[in-house]
Amino acid sequence: MQLKFTKMHGLGNDFMVFDGINQVVDLSSQQIQHLANRRFGVGFDQLLLVEKADGCEADFKYRIYNANGGEVEQCGNGVRCFARFVIEKGLINKNRIVVETLGGTVVPELVEGGHVRVDMGAPNFHPTALPFVADEASISHALEVDGEVLFIGAVSMGNPHAVLQVTNIQTAEVERLGPLIESHARFPRNVNAGFMQIVDRNRIKLRVYERGAGETMACGTGACAAMAVARSQELVDERVTVELPGGELLIEWAGLGQPLYMTGDASNVFEGKVEL
Repeated sequence: MQLKFTKMHGLGNDFMVFDGINQVVDLSSQQIQHLANRRFGVGFDQLLLVEKADGCEADFKYRIYNANGGEVEQCGNGVRCFARFVIEKGLINKNRIVVETLGGTVVPELVEGGHVRVDMGAPNFHPTALPFVADEASISHALEVDGEVLFIGAVSMGNPHAVLQVTNIQTAEVERLGPLIESHARFPRNVNAGFMQIVDRNRIKLRVYERGAGETMACGTGACAAMAVARSQELVDERVTVELPGGELLIEWAGLGQPLYMTGDASNVFEGKVEL
């Protein structure tokens, strides 16, 4: 079986993207793990699959698989790459696209300068949305990790995020705490762990240990989650630049119940074919 693909990235968060409309793509978790290997495969953080929408309200459906072969609900950097892909491949002839994901509907739009702006929907702080074992929704939760108590914000951006505020992003214990938070028993489906430094009311620095992928160069939904947590705690204003290791994202959010918007780049790396 030979499949065409495009390698893309959003701020260094890289993807292997397949058109599942004009070719049959049916990959096992073992095949995805092999393709994700950076020495023996193509190498990527996530695999994105473009499919026809299930309903009549959306233009497309897209599925997201982590490097470990597991399917996940949402990917912010991925949806920007998805939008560039379907437009540049001629799969659609408009700049605003309605997309179905496991985590709900998102609406990316190609804007001036080649950037993609995405309506990510409203952040959801209710524990059942992640899911997260807690008595009630709160802007801060105490979480015991490795014998210490951490205070996190827990929010769903279509996928689950735990956001921990740190004083210095460079010295944050991402390698130690990231996997412990990711697999914590209070997150039954695991969680993305964000480490957030508030620079000022318009800038955040962020590192993210992603569920099923480890620390990545950038995490779009992680940037959205950090903004949502910081804004709910009145630490930032409505318009924030989130600085990640791979680059910057602009995040805009008016507050509870309102949609959150993410704007950033999406780039092609190369085209290829793979034989399985």
